[in-house]
Amino acid sequence: MEREAVMQRKKSSCYLCLKGNWFTEKEVCIVCDAKYCSNCVLRAMGSMPEGRKCITCTGFRVDDSKRGTLGKCSRMLKRMLTEMEVKQIMRSELSCNANQLMPERVFVNGELLSQEQLLIIGRRPCQIITPHLRVGGQLMRNASNGNTSVLINNREITKRELCMFQLSGMQCEGQPHFWLSADGSYQEEGMKCIKGCIWDKSRIKLFCSLLSLPTPPDSVNPCGGEVNGVNCCEKKILCKLLLLGEQNSGTSTIYKQAKLLFKVPFSEDERRNIKFTILRNLYRYIGILLEGRERFEEEILSGKGKRQVIDEPGSSGQIDDKTMYTLSPRLKAFSDRLLKVMASNLEAIFPYGTSEYAPFIEELWRDPSFQSTYNRRNELDSLPRVASYFLERLPSQVVVISQPDYEPSDMDILYAEGITSTNGLSCMEYSFPESTQNSSIDSSNQNDPLVRYQLIRVDPKCLVENYEWLEMFEDVDLVLFCVSLTCYDEFFEDSRGFLTNKMLASKQLFENIVIHPTFDLKNFLLILNKYNMLEEKIEQVPLTECDWFCDFNPVINMSLAQYASHYVALKFKTLFNSLTGCELFVSIVNALEPETVDEALRYAPVACALIN
Repeated sequence: MEREAVMQRKKSSCYLCLKGNWFTEKEVCIVCDAKYCSNCVLRAMGSMPEGRKCITCTGFRVDDSKRGTLGKCSRMLKRMLTEMEVKQIMRSELSCNANQLMPERVFVNGELLSQEQLLIIGRRPCQIITPHLRVGGQLMRNASNGNTSVLINNREITKRELCMFQLSGMQCEGQPHFWLSADGSYQEEGMKCIKGCIWDKSRIKLFCSLLSLPTPPDSVNPCGGEVNGVNCCEKKILCKLLLLGEQNSGTSTIYKQAKLLFKVPFSEDERRNIKFTILRNLYRYIGILLEGRERFEEEILSGKGKRQVIDEPGSSGQIDDKTMYTLSPRLKAFSDRLLKVMASNLEAIFPYGTSEYAPFIEELWRDPSFQSTYNRRNELDSLPRVASYFLERLPSQVVVISQPDYEPSDMDILYAEGITSTNGLSCMEYSFPESTQNSSIDSSNQNDPLVRYQLIRVDPKCLVENYEWLEMFEDVDLVLFCVSLTCYDEFFEDSRGFLTNKMLASKQLFENIVIHPTFDLKNFLLILNKYNMLEEKIEQVPLTECDWFCDFNPVINMSLAQYASHYVALKFKTLFNSLTGCELFVSIVNALEPETVDEALRYAPVACALIN
């Protein structure tokens, strides 16, 4: 009796928490029909790699009665997830193999299709297919369960279709029989005179969309032949590339460089975010320098550095509290105010405070004490190298960026840190232009008009916080893992408060990605970034600063940076082979140089082809 009561309650309540009633909004599993409330749906369905299925239903076939809902997101999921997450889940729901209709269950006009016929009509037919295909049986009169006594191609049409045809000008009085061609032209059966074309009126497509009737796409070829030399029956292929890496490895710059290379425009929201980020970064760099100035001044005054002796007429040659890092009272007051604002809420000065602060920033940049601090910028670990690009363009830069009509250049976008999607996912589609003759990579597969590429970048913070993100990408063709060649002597404080070497952190993340079940038997391309910076750094800091590279012993017959990059590549290749038994492909790039990024992205699909 108790079990029956629980089962009876489940019909109207959440299947996991057993709360709610008939009026509680729920998400339904497309396999077992289990219903979950907003508090339980993510626990019950996880990351939804195959769409809206319980975790235990993953891999099972979809309930045929729910096929009409595939790819149609509920309002509850739209409220709970970001737009990018919803699109990824709906795309997986439509495309994963487990949700495809089995060949033995596909009938056309009452006749079961063979495997060959199923390939002819396409893998995922939906409402409209290419005409003149010799598949299935004869079209039956009751194929649409129509009740209007009006026949189109021997099929009795529905009332909705009748309204559409009447709107197009077709005379449907009585019980007429019409023949409708693929191009929309129609004529009475047995007659040779064409009466008209239903698609001539633009309002017809709008009317069809309102009544949920199918319409042909703009690029449809009614005759089923070729369009621009491409057969209509051929299906476009989407090759998915997943870009991952630790923070500051360069994935953001590579992604932005790809958008510029393949002329994928930034949206208005992205451009607004870019301008705000550049201005925010500029003030953050100034704040880091001001903090450094205070540190350098304190070191001198406390005896750690050299104090300046003030020897002016009328003075007794006594040591004063002024140093080469001392600001004037006016600039010191501004510095204190700016640092206080930045410590509490940097966003508070945008956008209105920028015009007020701009004159002080100009004066500050020209001050000798600030320039003395800037000359020691290499001692400020929190100041990134890219800061010099913006700082050396002061003082005019801060005024220009503060203007409402400021449009960042391509180089501004590339050098700007922190330009990422707010939901942690960035995605773009592109195709390769014609290869240059200097390219060393065979581009015969890249220039296929039926092949497009999708580059997906996951923000490193998402990987640190939750590896469940990775389950969304089970259908990627290639994983691009990015590593900074210059991070071998750099450290950061991890979530437990321990100092961790960044190169070792990249190695650990790489291992976690490679052995993750989602990427079992997946292809990998290692991108070693910042080679140009390695050339400068390795002359000053040995590679053996990282424990993993303790056996590094350079040879004389090649440059130190070149040998070091090959050594790092070999370490990752050996690690990958020990984990998978497969070969790892490697590409060395400078993310700020478009040629190297272009070469790496062109190499990615080639790596897929070589492995397959």
